[in-house]
Amino acid sequence: QVQLVESGGGLVQTGGSLRLSCAASGLAFSSYAMGWFRQAPGKEREFVAAISWHGGGTYYADSVKGRFTISRDNAKNTVYLQVTSLKPEDTAAYYCNAGRSPQAMSGLFSWGQGTQGTVSS
Repeated sequence: QVQLVESGGGLVQTGGSLRLSCAASGLAFSSYAMGWFRQAPGKEREFVAAISWHGGGTYYADSVKGRFTISRDNAKNTVYLQVTSLKPEDTAAYYCNAGRSPQAMSGLFSWGQGTQGTVSS
């Protein structure tokens, strides 16, 4: 069974930074593109960032481009999201999942618990 475990969230002030991690197991990690999504209360889950299976290609939502950076370590089966210059509108539960490519990112597996990032104004 595929398991996705997110961590690294917390409460930060506007302009602060966080480093989110997603540890994956039960899949051939290096064979998949990986992505980050977020969901605020009362809103639908939205795409944030994605990275190719080899780490050479990345894709970001316009709302986070220039502020968020996605990376991966295939040896550790882990994908990261470095978030900077945080705004209150970034407040959400953040989730990771796998896809076929960064440009066609969708959750192929069951969603994990997510990690909550809260930005105070």
